Amino acid sequence: MNPRKTELEDLGSREPNARSQGLDFIRSIITEDVRTGKHGGLVVTRFPPEPNGFLHIGHAKSICLNYGVAAEFAGACNLRFDDTNPLTEDMRYVEAIQQDVRWLGFDWDDRLYFASDYFERLYDYAVILIERGKAYVDSSTDEEIREFRGTVTEPGRESPYRQRSVEENCDLFARMRDGEFPDGSHVLRAKIDMAHPNMLMRDPVLYRIRHASHYRRGDEWCIYPLYDFTHCLSDSIEGITHSLCTLEFKDNRELYDWVLDETQVDCHPQQIEFARLNLQYTVLSKRKLVELVQKGHVSGWDDPRLPTIAGLRRRGVTPEAIRRFADLIGVAKVDSRVDIEKLEYCIRDDLNQRVPRVMAVLRPLKVVIVNLPEEQVEELDAPYYPHDIPKEGFRKIPFSRVLYIERDDFREDPPKGFFRLAPGREVRLRYGYFITCCDVVKDPATGDVVEVHCTYDPATRGGDAPDGRKVKGTVHWVSAAHALLCEIRLYDRLFSQPNPEEVEPGQHFTDSLNPESLVVLCKGRVEPSVARDPPGTRYQFERQGYFCTDVADSGPGALVFNRTVSLRDTWAKVQAKEAVRAKGTKRQATTPATAPRRGAARGDGNRRKPAAQRSRRTVDLSGLGLAPEQTEKLSGDPGIARLFDEALRTYSNPKALASWVTNELVRESKGRPVDELPLTGAALGSLVALVEQGTISRPAAKRVFAEMVQSGGDPVEIVKRDNLEQLSDARAVEPVVRRVVGAYPDKVAAYHSGKTGLLGFFVGQVMKETGGRANPEVVTALLREALG
Repeated sequence: MNPRKTELEDLGSREPNARSQGLDFIRSIITEDVRTGKHGGLVVTRFPPEPNGFLHIGHAKSICLNYGVAAEFAGACNLRFDDTNPLTEDMRYVEAIQQDVRWLGFDWDDRLYFASDYFERLYDYAVILIERGKAYVDSSTDEEIREFRGTVTEPGRESPYRQRSVEENCDLFARMRDGEFPDGSHVLRAKIDMAHPNMLMRDPVLYRIRHASHYRRGDEWCIYPLYDFTHCLSDSIEGITHSLCTLEFKDNRELYDWVLDETQVDCHPQQIEFARLNLQYTVLSKRKLVELVQKGHVSGWDDPRLPTIAGLRRRGVTPEAIRRFADLIGVAKVDSRVDIEKLEYCIRDDLNQRVPRVMAVLRPLKVVIVNLPEEQVEELDAPYYPHDIPKEGFRKIPFSRVLYIERDDFREDPPKGFFRLAPGREVRLRYGYFITCCDVVKDPATGDVVEVHCTYDPATRGGDAPDGRKVKGTVHWVSAAHALLCEIRLYDRLFSQPNPEEVEPGQHFTDSLNPESLVVLCKGRVEPSVARDPPGTRYQFERQGYFCTDVADSGPGALVFNRTVSLRDTWAKVQAKEAVRAKGTKRQATTPATAPRRGAARGDGNRRKPAAQRSRRTVDLSGLGLAPEQTEKLSGDPGIARLFDEALRTYSNPKALASWVTNELVRESKGRPVDELPLTGAALGSLVALVEQGTISRPAAKRVFAEMVQSGGDPVEIVKRDNLEQLSDARAVEPVVRRVVGAYPDKVAAYHSGKTGLLGFFVGQVMKETGGRANPEVVTALLREALG
C-alpha cells in the first residue's frame, strides 16, 4: 500500500495547464506517461537537496525544472532534505535552502519532508534485503573494499564475509544499530554481482557506522544509510512518479531500480537524467564552493562573486532573471558549459525593464562651472525611466557650480573617436546644460589633471541648443555639494579562465582566481535621490551598469553599492573596432538594403511578408553581449536586423542567433536581398534552438539552413523528414563505439602507449558510422571510458 496514495489521488482529477509545443525530452516523456496513464496519470516530482551547504544556480535550474514540471502537469513537487550525513549537515543550511526556494518563487505548501524521518522505515527495508539474502554485513576495511571492487576491465572479488548466514547478518546489523561497534568496523552491503560491468553494482555499501549526533535526530542513531539506498526509497515512500536528477547519477539508475525491486515496494518511481548546469568562469561543485568559503577566497556563502543563490541575491539579481535563464538554457541530455553571457543577458534584460535610472560617479573628477555663481543652485527634472520603458516617475537633480564627472569622461589629449570632454570641446551634461572646457588644473607633483574648469550655456537647459547646434558627447554628473559619498564594489567574474576546473598538472583550481573579481572604490558619489531607499534597492547607474545597495553593509550615511552587471560601453566598442582594424582583419560585407531585387522567393507558404507589413519592433543591440562586428552587421541592413529581431522573439539566445545571421545567412543567401528570401525569423529561431538544445548537430543544421534559405520550410519537419535528429542517448551510441574500438586493436594499443591524439581518429570513425548524427560530446565521453 502506497503511504502517499490517499494524499495523491486528488491530483489525478486536475487538468494539466496548456504547454508550448516545443517540449524538451523530459516533458515529452511525461506527456506520454500522462497520455498512457502511467503512474495513474499522476505527476509528482521532488527537489532533494542535502543540507550541507548553500544552493547555487545549478540547483536553481533543478528547482525550476521540478516545480515547473509539476505545475505544468497539474501535479505536485515535494521539498525533501536528504539528510543522512550527520558530520556535514546543519539546520542553518535547511533554513537557507527554504529561503532560497521561496525567493525563487516556489513553495512546497505542506510537502516538506526529511529523509531522517524515514530512518526507522529504511532500517526495516534493509532488514528485508538481509532476510531475502540480498544484503550482508561486511567486516572488511574501507581499503579492502576498494581493492576488492576491481577495475573497469577487471571483475571484482567477493568479500570473505559475503557468505555469512541470514541469521548472523541480522544479528550483526541489529548490534550495529545498538552501538556495539566502532566506526568503520562493519558496513552493510547489497549482494548483487562483483563482476557486474557497472561498478556501482558490485555489492555497494548501503549502511555505515557513524557515532555522531544528527542535527535533527540527536543520538538516536549511530548507523546511517547512504544516498543510493536512501534516495530511491524516499522517492517511493513519498509517491514520487518522476525522479529527475543530473547525468552523474545515470549509472546509479540501475542500483536505484534494483533497491526498489528487491525491497518490493508498491511505488516504483521513474528516474530520468538531464544535463547539469556547468557555467563558465565559476565552479558549481559543492566541495569546491566549500573550499572557497572555508579558505577565505570569498567573504562567505553570500559573497556576490559566488554562483550561490544567496550570493546572486545579494548582488542584486532578481528571481525572475534566474528563472528566465533556466528557461533559456533549457533541458538537455548532454553536459556542456554554458556561456556566462547568457546569464548576464538575462539579468540585464530583466533589470532594464524594472529599475529606475540614477546618476553616480565612480571615479570622480572635479568640474568647476566658472560662469555660474557660487551660491546658485538649480533643480533639474530627470525621469527615472527612458521613453521605451512603460513606467513613469521623475526626480529633482541639484545643479551647482562644482560638479563631479567620471574621470574617464575627460581626456586632455583625446584620441580619434573620443567625443567626451576635452580642452576646447563642448559636451552635454545629462538632463542639464552644454558645457565647454576652458582650463585644467594639474597636481604639481604628478602632473595629473585634478580639476577641470568649464563654462556653461544657460540657454541649453534640458540638453538642446536654441540655435540648433549639436554636440556628440553626453556625460553624467552629480553636484559636489549634494551628492552622497558611497563605496562602490565592482564585482566581476570569479575566475579568469572559462573553465577553472581544467587545470594543468600540479595546479589547483584556485590558481585561476581572478584578482580583479572585486574592485572597491571608496570615493564614489551618487545623486541624493537615493538617500531614503532601503537596502537591496536596485538601480541602473546611467552609463555605468546595474547596481544595488548592499543588504548587509549599507546604511544611512555609509552607502555601499554592489555592481550586479555592467553595461556595454560605446567607447569600448570603438576601441575594439580599432584593434580589429589594426590587426588587418577584414570585415565581411553585407548586402546593401538598396541592392536590386533578383527573382522572387519560392514557396508561397513560407514567403516573408513585405517589409511594410512586418513588425517595426527594434532590438537594443547594445545590451545583448554581441561582438562589435556582429552589432555592425546586424544594424547595417534593415532586412537582416528585422530577421534577427523576429528570430530573437522565437529563441532568446542573441549570441547564437547572431552567429547564424552574420555568417551562415550571408554565405547561403549569395547576395539575394534578405527580404526576398523564403526564410522567416521564426524558422531561424527554431533551427538555432534545435542546435543549442542538442537535438541536431551543427553540420546537420547547416544542411537544413541551406534548404530553408532556398525553399523555406519548418526546420522541425525537415529534421524529422530527413532523420537528422542527433543521437545523444549513450545507449544508442555505445554499441557503435564498442564496434569501432574492437575493429582497430593496433590503434587501441597505440593509444594506451601514449598516443592519445588517436582519440580524434576514433571519434571520426564513430561519426562516420552514424552518418554524422552522433553527438560528438557523447562519443568522446564513451570513447574515453572504453579506451580507459
